[in-house]
Amino acid sequence: MERTVLLDGGLSNQLEAQGCDLSDALWSARLLADGPGQIEAAHTAYVRAGAQVLITASYQATFEGFEKRGIGRARAAELFARSVRLARRAAGAVDREIWVAASVGPYGAMLADGSEYRGRYGLSVRELERFHRPRVEALAAAGPDVLALETVPDIDEAEALLRAVEGCGLPVWLSYSVAGDRTRAGQSLETAFALASGHDRVLAVGVNCCDPSDADQAVRVAAQVTGKPVVVYPNSGERWDAGGREWAGAPTFDPGRVRAWEDAGARLVGGCCRVGPETIAELAGLLGEATAGEGKGGSTVP
Repeated sequence: MERTVLLDGGLSNQLEAQGCDLSDALWSARLLADGPGQIEAAHTAYVRAGAQVLITASYQATFEGFEKRGIGRARAAELFARSVRLARRAAGAVDREIWVAASVGPYGAMLADGSEYRGRYGLSVRELERFHRPRVEALAAAGPDVLALETVPDIDEAEALLRAVEGCGLPVWLSYSVAGDRTRAGQSLETAFALASGHDRVLAVGVNCCDPSDADQAVRVAAQVTGKPVVVYPNSGERWDAGGREWAGAPTFDPGRVRAWEDAGARLVGGCCRVGPETIAELAGLLGEATAGEGKGGSTVP
């Protein structure tokens, strides 16, 4: 991966900008059933901003979560597949190559109580693997280009996810959520990133859903420890209040950071929560005309 690939930004904030209510425990995954057109429109906004990778609306989609809403396993599997199809359709808005990355969020996202920012759920690696494997299989069957194992708060869940994707036939990226120089669960980044070193299926390792300032060191450590391309897509810098279910503070995301991230080894860059199409367009401009334009060009996937 010689050139830097531009990811999209936060799907939820774009959906909210379109007038969607995401107060439900299923969050954006609810719209897979109730408002698929809104999801496609949100993806399209990022494609038109210059994104080369669309991350599906499956972050909070789980068989267990859908079951609580009376949605059976067969219908839930259809919704997983729909998340990939919607991104594929949005990719058709421009005449250039677009990856579709199927989002595999952490176990804590299903709980909808902020647990994904803490980890250490009291479950074993084997139990977490059993939770993740069915949804990994459902998403892989839908034919995305890559699986995004994202917002992972601790090493146990990372290990479970890497086990769950064995045999899926797709490349993956592994992206931790971090605070300072530690995972959300308090483990060292060196130990966390080293877990991916021996996995050929892992095309990139890095961080997302973190403060932009925490991404700087994490990119360097990920590159040094694994020798792999680094993926980095932090939040805007605002803080999520899980209890109040709202964002607070001012954004600190500076698109100019992309140069330092590239120099440190980042090859997939973008934004997560509260980073919208306008910021992605700024990143596209910084990364050059091959990424920002709508003609053919840029990096080849994967």
